[in-house]
Amino acid sequence: MFSKLAATIALFALAAPVTRGAVHNVTVGGVGILKFDPPSVDAFPGDQVIFVFKQKNHTVTQSSLNSPCTPLEGGFDSGFVPVADNVTTDFPIAQLTVQDTNPVWVYCRQANHCQQGMVFAINPGDKLSTFQSNAIGNNTDSAAAGTATTTDAVSATSTAAQTAASVVTVTATVTVDGTTQTTTYGSYPGSAAPTSVASQDHVIMVGQDGALTFTPSNITAQVGDTLTFRFAAKNHTATQSTFASPCSPLSQTSTSGQVGFDSGFMPVVANSSDFPNFTVKINDTAPIWVFCKQTNPASHCAAGMVFSANAIESGPNNFAAFKAKAMSTGSSNSTSTVSGVTPSGTSNKANGASRALGRDAGILVAAFAALLGGLLL
Repeated sequence: MFSKLAATIALFALAAPVTRGAVHNVTVGGVGILKFDPPSVDAFPGDQVIFVFKQKNHTVTQSSLNSPCTPLEGGFDSGFVPVADNVTTDFPIAQLTVQDTNPVWVYCRQANHCQQGMVFAINPGDKLSTFQSNAIGNNTDSAAAGTATTTDAVSATSTAAQTAASVVTVTATVTVDGTTQTTTYGSYPGSAAPTSVASQDHVIMVGQDGALTFTPSNITAQVGDTLTFRFAAKNHTATQSTFASPCSPLSQTSTSGQVGFDSGFMPVVANSSDFPNFTVKINDTAPIWVFCKQTNPASHCAAGMVFSANAIESGPNNFAAFKAKAMSTGSSNSTSTVSGVTPSGTSNKANGASRALGRDAGILVAAFAALLGGLLL
């Protein structure tokens, strides 16, 4: 439903939406704050709910009363919106147009933020306390769990979702940072085994020298390693997909509710040395498939801008086959929009995302944003 969110990334100062209904401002997060403020609003059809993302790295994700910390199938999701601690103005926003008076349940899917009570509701009636209690009592990890650290060049940490079946459960002893420990993990037949080395951070340059590439584009990583996607130029993403659908986000193709990780668009101005980072922790040895979902002016995925970790090179689902599949199908499957939030812009602010402006005149704004986004390409 963030297809129902009239949220558009644009490059002008925050302005009040033009609307016939009321406007409800909701603050998301802040320094040391894990909450939506206010925690609920009562709204009528046509009203606008403006989510203002403040410090750290949060989402606005639709859920349900009984499963507060699980994404609602077909519901809206802003994706992760990282904001550095030193950002004090021009916060990114997402705008939701209220369609009816039915309850709408929302949570932040970052790590255990939901379990700490970071939930929100529209028209909850007398069920708000029940929703909050259900969230706090939910001890299971939400899909696409992760943590965020914010520096001047924002580092967002997420957890990779498994993307296929036939996983073998393996118990092994590994040495991590000098400490020997026993670990149980999911392993694909033919994939890499854990090794007795210190955890490694693999830095992947995204768009280096203006090229439509991940560099390196194919690596082997061990349990406990991290992948740091460093955005060097233009306006790219690191979005988890599948071998079967290389140019579609995992969240759109999963049949089991997996969300997968998505950095969101990371615009970098020319000649900048302030590169945003997005970091993913390796929890198992399952293959990880990644693409850039930028399509302005043409699909980056269809141009071969893909990446893999732990692809099984001895089998048919190897990196070369993944890239070939992307280049043959990407133009029809790619999208530059995630759950209705249209990223664009040339801002190199530390939050890694331009501020958003939502209006009823969405077509005009979207066209202007797309034009500005094209300046990066």
